[in-house]
Amino acid sequence: MTQKAQSNIDKMTAHFRTKISGEMDHVTVPEWDDMKIYFKKANTLNEESRLLSLAQAGKTVEALVETLIVKARKEDGTKMFNIHDKTTIMNEVDPQVVIRVCGEMNQSADTNLEIVEKN
Repeated sequence: MTQKAQSNIDKMTAHFRTKISGEMDHVTVPEWDDMKIYFKKANTLNEESRLLSLAQAGKTVEALVETLIVKARKEDGTKMFNIHDKTTIMNEVDPQVVIRVCGEMNQSADTNLEIVEKN
């Protein structure tokens, strides 16, 4: 029985590995010297949980900044930002650009953040 359950888990994780290891999309940001921000179209449940918790708590702006930190990648797939960049992004970066960039990333990604924001 354990072997069958493991087989099911293997199928589930294989599907997700395929999804997150696929080709990245990107957003070009003219305001930031035509910076290209690459992103994967899927989040882990852990990442989704953080984003959904912030959105449900009414912290939409913070959820957007977290989205940028979690999703933004360099062309080689490494993360572009880390949690230490959060304060700078929240206080020293044009909010309209962050909103637009995150909107574009969420529009082409598999995310539930928009569903929660509507509720």
